[in-house]
Amino acid sequence: MATATKIIQRLRNFLSGHDLQAKLQTRYEEISKRTQPPPKLPVGPSHKYASNYYYTRDGRREAVPPTVIMSSQKALTAGSQVAEAPKPPVTPGAVYKEPSLSTDQPYL
Repeated sequence: MATATKIIQRLRNFLSGHDLQAKLQTRYEEISKRTQPPPKLPVGPSHKYASNYYYTRDGRREAVPPTVIMSSQKALTAGSQVAEAPKPPVTPGAVYKEPSLSTDQPYL
C-alpha cells in the first residue's frame, strides 16, 4: 500500500469505504506523553500506615478457618463419659415379591 500512487490510494479508499493508510501512519496525537500526571486514587484503609508492606495488606493472608462459637453436638468434659443407647441397625423396606403369571391366558 505504501508504494501505490495517490490516485490508486484514493480509488482504493473510496472502494473500501474507509482510509486504508490511516493504520500505517504514526499519529502523534494518539501517542501517550512521556510525563504522566500522578494517578488520582481513592483513599483506602492502607494509606495511613508508614510501614505498609504488600504482604501485610494482602487479604488472603488474613483469612483463617472459621471459629466454632456454638456446636450442635454435646461437648465432653475431661474424664466424663456419656452413655448412649445403641441405635438399632437400619433395615431395608419390604422385599419385592414377584407377581405370579396368570393361568387363564397362554404364555407368550
